[in-house]
Formats: sequence, structure tokens, C-alpha cells
Amino acid sequence: MARSHRYEVQVTWTGNTGSGTSGYRDFARDHEIAGVDVAGKPSIPGTSDPAFRGTAERWNPEELLVASLSQCHMLWYLALCAQAGIVVTAYSDRPVGAMDESSDGSGNFTEVTLHPDVTIANPDRLADATDLHEQAHRMCFIANSVNFPVHTDPTMRTSSGA
Repeated sequence: MARSHRYEVQVTWTGNTGSGTSGYRDFARDHEIAGVDVAGKPSIPGTSDPAFRGTAERWNPEELLVASLSQCHMLWYLALCAQAGIVVTAYSDRPVGAMDESSDGSGNFTEVTLHPDVTIANPDRLADATDLHEQAHRMCFIANSVNFPVHTDPTMRTSSGA
């Protein structure tokens, strides 16, 4: 049975430095991303990429897109491993996204590569655990929603170091 889900957030610009958007250089790109009707969920400080007058101390939409792809893959992967009886003891990722900017200032992502670094408990299940990355990729809601390739380049190891 197919189900529909709805996601709602609040994005509020906090970058008015006193004169609004009176000039391209006269306002900050700072904003806050918050949950709607969710008590206790921390806000995410956002901005634009420093190349577009943002600040490096805040998250930009491009980073959040890459992070979303990584999170979705990881969560599916962990669930699939649990279902398959594969014990994951550590997981980290350093995903990299590539975006091309057009001469008019617009742009688009051309690819994202996930680099999951996964440790499992049982060396005998290493091949099975590696194969589950492909299924996690096929199941990921976010990867299924983007119009550019998402690659997965995992590093697999066991708790014994194999």
C-alpha cells in the first residue's frame, strides 16, 4: 500500500543588516531553518555558499543537499544490515558534491559521491554488507528524487581490522 508523507519546515531570513535588500552587497544571506510545531528540535543556521556572499560558519543549501543524500543512504543501509543480520559497529561518510555554475549565475549539481566508511562485526559477512550499499542506494528517497547521478564508493572493514 503506497503512503504519502508531508514535510514542513520554517525558513526565516535573519540577514537584514538595517537597509533590507537595498543593494546586492547590503544584506546578509543568514537565515534559520526550523521545524514547525516541533518542540525541542534545534534550528539550523543557514546562509549561502561563501562564493555567493555567505559565511563559512553556517550551513548552505548545497551542503545540506549533499548531507541529505548521505543521511538517507546511511539510514537505509543500517536498516538493511539489521534486517540481514549484519552487525554494523561504525559508520561515517565524507560525501562530495559537484556543482557547475552557469554564466548567468544559475547552476546545477552534476554528481554526488558518497564515501561510506563502514565497520561490521563479522568478517564472513563482508561481501554481503558491501552488496547492501547498492540496495540502500535504490531505496533512498532523496537519491530517487534528484536529477543527477549519486555514486557510492564504500570502504568496508571488520572490527578485527580485515
